[in-house]
Formats: sequence, C-alpha cells, structure tokens
Amino acid sequence: MARNIKIIGIGDEGQASLLPIYINWIDESDLLIGGERHLNFFPDYTGEKLAIKGSLSSLSERLQKENRNAVILASGDPLFYGIGGYLSRKMDVEIYPYLSSIQLAFTRMKESWQNAYFTSVHGRSMTGLAQRIDGRPLVAILTDENNSPSSIAKYLRSFQMNEYKAFVAENLGGMTERCGWYELHEMEDISFSPLNVVILKRVKTSPEWPMGIEDEQFSQRKPDKGLITKKEVRVLSLSEMNLKKDSIVWDIGTCTGSMAIEAARIARDGAVYAIEKNEHDLENCYENMKKFRTDFVVRHGLAPEGLEEFPEPDAVFIGGTAGGMEEILDVCCSRLKPGGRIVLNAVTIESLSMGAEAFKARGFDVSITLAQISRSKPILKLTRFDALNPIYIITAKRKEENE
Repeated sequence: MARNIKIIGIGDEGQASLLPIYINWIDESDLLIGGERHLNFFPDYTGEKLAIKGSLSSLSERLQKENRNAVILASGDPLFYGIGGYLSRKMDVEIYPYLSSIQLAFTRMKESWQNAYFTSVHGRSMTGLAQRIDGRPLVAILTDENNSPSSIAKYLRSFQMNEYKAFVAENLGGMTERCGWYELHEMEDISFSPLNVVILKRVKTSPEWPMGIEDEQFSQRKPDKGLITKKEVRVLSLSEMNLKKDSIVWDIGTCTGSMAIEAARIARDGAVYAIEKNEHDLENCYENMKKFRTDFVVRHGLAPEGLEEFPEPDAVFIGGTAGGMEEILDVCCSRLKPGGRIVLNAVTIESLSMGAEAFKARGFDVSITLAQISRSKPILKLTRFDALNPIYIITAKRKEENE
C-alpha cells in the first residue's frame, strides 16, 4: 500500500487555486494522478503522471499496490460527487478540498444554498430526473457534455416544468468563465461549455399531486368503469408495497401507469420499471407520465419476457398476468431483494386461490385484504352508494430463515 496518498481539490485556475503547501506536496510526490486537464496544469512535474481513464476500481487496485507517494487531483471538492468518496472506502487517503463548482455557482448567483436539492446527471442517465426535482424550489445539477444545459431544458419542457428559470455557470474560476440567467425555452438553443453547473429556481407555482390521485385525472381506456387500478385500491396496494424513497419497483401490467406513477412519486430517488402488453394502453401511460412528471422505464411486452432487463426489485406490483402467473411469479420471487414485497391484485376467486398457493409454494408468507369499496353518488337530492368491483390484495413476503 502507498506510504502516502493525498487527494487534492483543484479549480479551473489550476495552480493558482492551490495553497503553497499543496503545491509542495505535489512537487515532492512520485506519482501525480488526475484527468488530462488537471495534469496539464503541471507541465514541469518531474515524477510519473497517470491520467485517469477507465474504471475507478482499476485505479484503486493499482494504488493499493503502489509504494510511492502519490497525489490525486480532483475537481473542486473530491467528496461532492467526486473520486474522494469511492477511494476513501477502499484505502487510507488524505483529502484536501477546494471550493466545489456548486458553491462557486451559488456565489455567482449571490443566493444562499443550504436548502437547495443537489443531483447529478454527469455520466449517468437523465431518466428519473423529473420526479426527483418536481416541486423543489431550488435545484443544483451537475452536468456533462451529453446531458448539457440545452438537453436539460428540453427534458424539463417535455414534462411541462416551465415554472423554473435556470442559472448556468460555465468554466468557473477560469479565464473564460460565463454566468447568466436563462428561460428554459432560450436555453434549449444555446451551446454551453462542457464545464458547467445548472441551477434551477422555481419562479412560478407548480401543480401538486398528493398520494391517491383521482381516477379521472388519468388518461385511460374506458369500456365500463375504466381499466385502471382505482384510487382506494391503489393507495392500499402502495401501502402494502412498503416503498422507500430509494426503492426499485416493478409494475407488471402497468396499463395506464397509475400504480407506476404513484410509486415513482414515492420512490423518487429510486427507479420504476413497468411492462405492458397492450400498445394502446402504453400511449395513455406515456401521456400520464408527462402530466404527472414521472419518468420511468416502460417496456412493451408480455411478462415474464423482458423482466430479465430490469434490476432486482425491492417491491413488485402485479396488476395482471394474462394467464402466465406461474412463470411471472417464478421470476419475481427469485429476483426480489431480501425484505422486499410482492403485491398482486386479483379480481376472481380462482386468481386469489392460485396466487396465494403459488406464493406459499415458493416460501413466502401471504396476507390478503379484501377491498370492497363503495363511493357516494347523488341521486336527486339524496345520496346513495355505488359499489366498485371487489379486489383481493395479496401481499407476499419471503419467510425469514430463522422462522
């Protein structure tokens, strides 16, 4: 293991952003590691230079075998979406941060940032960003060349999130620094430097959707009473799924997407994966996703085909199996994470019996709720109750080994 590994944060000003003692440590080191841009700040360095390319795991493996003194250069604060967090879990390092790009951006805005929500689309998909930031008054986003400010603007406008105004800070601390406010429709058509930070400030009111969205709010097929998991059953089923803010959720037979949408709004830092066999229902699902500002993965197909593409779930909702219950439960039960739950809605006694027995045969504890919901309905000057179809809510939890 290396005798001494230091991770030093550096700004776009290069050596001018470093304390003299940091420069001394760099000069005295045997190995200088960083991105190409960081290494170019030290043209006269006499030791070995190593540009970071590929996975951090390979870099970590090399450093654990290294016996020389090494310095790693990282942008801004190495512990803010940076290399410092990963390496500090793998080995003993010393970390010396510089001002983060987020901190500098808020300084240029001249606004407080302690209550801001921070997220990153740097080197990762933008999927799920809509529900993560919806309703938040102040949002800071780390970007990259693909997920640029213009791409973010197009994405937000596709979800009608026009209540935000954007502050973009480019090349912070460098000779070509540029900062400014933009309307989202303006930002769509502007090219920005790859080194930038986007801060969104809510300047208008935005719609709010509490848990238990009214059925009529969803676009849906309407033969008799609408092919949708009804609000009351939806809320009960979501409660049984025991979702956390970072849960990974499967929705099998998503139809209009009502369950997936409500789940995504709860598990906003997690992810939802849905599958639906009916192409016309998918059109409604996509429309509802935009309206309710949820962004999740939807596949057109007949489960269990396609489920192998989804990551292991913390919770699964099964709204329909189209006759393939055994095969679907095989996949769901085998892939469910420890402590996870599967909730199956059945409308017939036969489906109830088959589902309950199938879960038990796979080593799951089963509980069943019969939801018989009636809603008030005016009749002349009086009120009567209109009954919804009874639904069996089957909740399956894997038995603990010590039971």
